Amino acid sequence: MDLPNAGAGVNGDDAERDLPLKNAVEAVLFVSPDPLPLKKLGRIVGASPDELKAVIAELRAEYEGRGVELAFVAGGYRFFSRPEYASWAKQVLPVEKAPRLSRAALETLAIVAYRQPVTRVQIEEIRGVNSDAVLKTLTDRKLVVTDGREDVPGRPFRYRTTKQFLHYFGLTGLNDLPPLEVSSEEE
Repeated sequence: MDLPNAGAGVNGDDAERDLPLKNAVEAVLFVSPDPLPLKKLGRIVGASPDELKAVIAELRAEYEGRGVELAFVAGGYRFFSRPEYASWAKQVLPVEKAPRLSRAALETLAIVAYRQPVTRVQIEEIRGVNSDAVLKTLTDRKLVVTDGREDVPGRPFRYRTTKQFLHYFGLTGLNDLPPLEVSSEEE
């Protein structure tokens, strides 16, 4: 496939126009610490979403069966080393483990993920305990954010998950969440 050359990019250097777009996309995604959405990637390399989709498809095919893969996660694209090569990769680049979440945090996060937007009171009705400290922890870790206020007396905050939540759990979107199993007590 003959792909177009990269656009002027963010700094407008005319010399960049002569570089292959695929190489520019590969270089940017290789150094990005976070997944890049198509829109942002397009601004960086000066390409349209359609051009980027073609380049990404070609890069994914080229990296098939290799030590790294180009994956779509948390609304963007990023290179990852494949899990089967993790033991070697860890020897060179110590992997910073994400802080573990407590059972209370996981319960609260699950409620927010499946019921969003949801208020603290709604979370506490489901959990049966106060959730102030847990919500603060999840907010501090940028796994949940406030999403406006409920239109009821007291106008409590509504909470929803973030792209950081998707990235933490390796999800492309909320549709990747496993289906909820309903217990016989709840039916």
